[in-house]
Amino acid sequence: QPRGASPQALRDRAILEVLYAAGLRVSELVSLDRRDLNLELGYVRCRGKGNKERIVPLGQMAIQAAKSYLRSGRSQLLRPPGREEAFFLNLRGKRITRQAVWQILKKYAQKAGIEKSISPHTLRHSFATHLLDNGADLRIVQELLGHVSIATTQIYTHVSNRRLREVYSKYHPRA
Repeated sequence: QPRGASPQALRDRAILEVLYAAGLRVSELVSLDRRDLNLELGYVRCRGKGNKERIVPLGQMAIQAAKSYLRSGRSQLLRPPGREEAFFLNLRGKRITRQAVWQILKKYAQKAGIEKSISPHTLRHSFATHLLDNGADLRIVQELLGHVSIATTQIYTHVSNRRLREVYSKYHPRA
């Protein structure tokens, strides 16, 4: 939904793409520093609950959005003296807040005509659900989400009827 080449639009697009591509918590996203994203190798290093570090791959759309923001948006948001290490900046050139990310998401959800209540965690939930619906192993999703317990990850296993039918049809000998 974020359109245009303004620094704000480039930042917002990168925020939404990285949130969804990596399944980050909003607190993990806002704590990212420039050194935490390796856009050439395509991964993000984040610190989750308990300051536990994990490395999560990024898809091409997130990489491109982050590169565009870095190339054409972040430098315009950065204010002198320009020493802010945060990857995502607010309009004052400082680290963006959790509340600001919520507002950004709500604004674009409304522009997209989404009437259902949506939060940054909705993108995390979608990340996990889409991986599982498309055949990802639960343990891999657990690792990507940074969950200590598999029980926490199982919240996301409300398998869609479509996926359930596909698996049944493919693997059951009498389907």
